[in-house]
Amino acid sequence: MPFTLSFLPPTVEVETHAVLRKAAAAHRYLAELKGIASTIPNESILINTLVLQEAKDSSAVENIITTHDDLFKAELFADVSESQSAKEVQHYASALKKGFALIRQNKILTLRHILTVQEELEQNQAGFRRLPGTTLRNQQTGEVVYTPPQDQEDIMRLMSNLEAFINDDSMLDADPLVKMALVHYQFESIHPFYDGNGRTGRILNIMYLIIKDLLNLPTLYLSRYIIKSKGEYYRRLQAVRDTQEWEGWILYMLEGIEQTAKESIVLVQTVRDLMQHYKEELKTKLPKLYSQDLLNNLFRHPYTKIEFVMDDLQVSRLTATRYLDLLTEKGLVTKRKMGRSNYYINEPLLTLFLKAEQGSTFSVISTSKNLPE
Repeated sequence: MPFTLSFLPPTVEVETHAVLRKAAAAHRYLAELKGIASTIPNESILINTLVLQEAKDSSAVENIITTHDDLFKAELFADVSESQSAKEVQHYASALKKGFALIRQNKILTLRHILTVQEELEQNQAGFRRLPGTTLRNQQTGEVVYTPPQDQEDIMRLMSNLEAFINDDSMLDADPLVKMALVHYQFESIHPFYDGNGRTGRILNIMYLIIKDLLNLPTLYLSRYIIKSKGEYYRRLQAVRDTQEWEGWILYMLEGIEQTAKESIVLVQTVRDLMQHYKEELKTKLPKLYSQDLLNNLFRHPYTKIEFVMDDLQVSRLTATRYLDLLTEKGLVTKRKMGRSNYYINEPLLTLFLKAEQGSTFSVISTSKNLPE
């Protein structure tokens, strides 16, 4: 008998003792992350830099692979980037930022918001699936592992139910982190789009945490956790469809939230410490040059350029060029060239992101030979 996806909420108990214990731990670290993120003086620093890291990792789940170098160059030189993967990652980052802007004020998440995110991600307006034939296959064997709803009316009924479940807490009196796990399962099982379902679903996770006031900024990303446990992720999803094994799926997602929150806390703390170090270096070595806007620029853009400095500091091209030359001379940025254009790298910040990707411990203050131990 073919599988039929049911409406939310589930008809079985999802808040088991194990789930509630795990949810409490996840909440603790989410709250700490929310507090730490508020200590960064300019929110666009975290939004710009961490969104790009999530975009890179979430795209990698779908085998869209790029490097930090390609990614930051694509931000600098969007018109000359040759990396299609980097362009797709940039689209993801843009979609995440757009989603965040849509929900941060009214704290509701509608089908129109979901469509807008997917349109930005895929750069088209294909909308929800209207034609049958979509199946999910094992990438190695080609075997069909799951067939999502095929009829457009079924898809729209399920999506309308999902929209109501997201925004109406009276449908299920449960911990919001538990509900997030249910929402993610349901969205991925509906598979409402022709393409971009996985990446859109991971953006929805972040948007849901924000509308429930568990985060103020998009600073928690599960994609790296999913990459490391990709097989388990798909097995847990399928186990819910096959045997209603909700507890295992919810525990898996809660573990991801806890692990990722811990990692993000350390990452944000290290960004903050590095910013403080740069602030002291600027005030000591280039006191006439120092401004909070300049410091923000160097951390909003790990790869910066003259035009970024002109825009952020509202200075002339000549002044922006002089600032960057002095920063280079003092070892605070490294100057590189692409074509006829120069760009400038915040090497310790780049190293921080590389270490985070590798799961290394953070110690980035002394990564540049030009900076003191």
